[in-house]
Amino acid sequence: MKSPICDMLGIEFPLIAFTHCRDVVTAVSKAGGMGVFGAAGLPPSRLEEELAWIDDHIGGKPYGLDLIVPNKYEGKGQKLSSDQVIASVPMEHKAFAASILKAHDIDAADLEEVRKGSLQFGENLTEEGAAKSLEVAFRHPIKLIANALGVPPAIMLEMGKKHGVAVAALVGAKEHAIRQVQAGVDILIAAGGEAGGHCGDVATLVLVPEVIEAIAPIRNVPVLAAGGIVTGRQMAACMAMGAAGAWTGSVWLTTAEAETNPVVKDKMLAASSRDTVRSRARTGKHSRQLRSVWTDAWEKEGPTPLPMPLQSLVTEPALRKIDKLSEGGHEGAKKLATYWVGQGVGLMNQAMSAGQVVQEFKEDYLRAVERLDATVAE
Repeated sequence: MKSPICDMLGIEFPLIAFTHCRDVVTAVSKAGGMGVFGAAGLPPSRLEEELAWIDDHIGGKPYGLDLIVPNKYEGKGQKLSSDQVIASVPMEHKAFAASILKAHDIDAADLEEVRKGSLQFGENLTEEGAAKSLEVAFRHPIKLIANALGVPPAIMLEMGKKHGVAVAALVGAKEHAIRQVQAGVDILIAAGGEAGGHCGDVATLVLVPEVIEAIAPIRNVPVLAAGGIVTGRQMAACMAMGAAGAWTGSVWLTTAEAETNPVVKDKMLAASSRDTVRSRARTGKHSRQLRSVWTDAWEKEGPTPLPMPLQSLVTEPALRKIDKLSEGGHEGAKKLATYWVGQGVGLMNQAMSAGQVVQEFKEDYLRAVERLDATVAE
């Protein structure tokens, strides 16, 4: 396809797949798109293992890496010990998470111990933590490095230029896009509020052309559309608005290769577009998740969410227990089980392999382009 993204990244089809599963990364890249590995919670040693596996299985095809280095988070610039970080989480929040588990016949006695093993995400948010991950990343043949929250740190931009790796950043508002372009990013990802995971509140249909128009006077930077995109026709619609391709995440969660909890996969395949909730209750920043008894409890009765990364120390230990028990058939845990997913989940009704999803995108995209062509009078 003719797209600046294809030229920049060396891919056939400008479909980017964000995923936490290395198998999806390799499958999408081999099918002509590009897999981007989400590594926000991994220690450097584990990141090295995952990227080495991808190198061995991707057949030389391009792939990328996504990190989270936010401009604002609780404790930025402070040197806190693990005990100090844990102690800064209010008892009210810990007790509320435990109460939800207990109400569904789940033992919450070991949550504090699990919490102590959940500090890696917070460590990775710091520039020092990011630097360690970047050192690992640039030892591998990545073609893209993306920052999911805020302007990429200077070290990411510098190492990207040094190694010839495109630096991308996600934005949810035009003013964020302007700052990113001024900072020197190579690719913008305009993520609408329909997106799964961290997202703003402006719809994709509005955000994409707004971002493209806002950055045009500054510099020519390709924009990937994101947010609720799970079909080729949606991708075509965004490219008709000026996007250079699509950044997708949710659609890969129900693929055969995905490591998504099978209970959650089934929920997603049965869900409608209304079965998601945008909330600060999981990470401290707004993110869209599959609605469940867990998310309902936080929305209706929960204490005010804590800043990132403290809220994750409340929720993630409990959600890990829920995932494990739900996979084992625990009825209470099955009701609570949830995960990040966008409003496009209402169109995700059939389980396929990642390669099949890429092919469906290509065919659906072509059909959409043909429909557009047919509307132009000769």
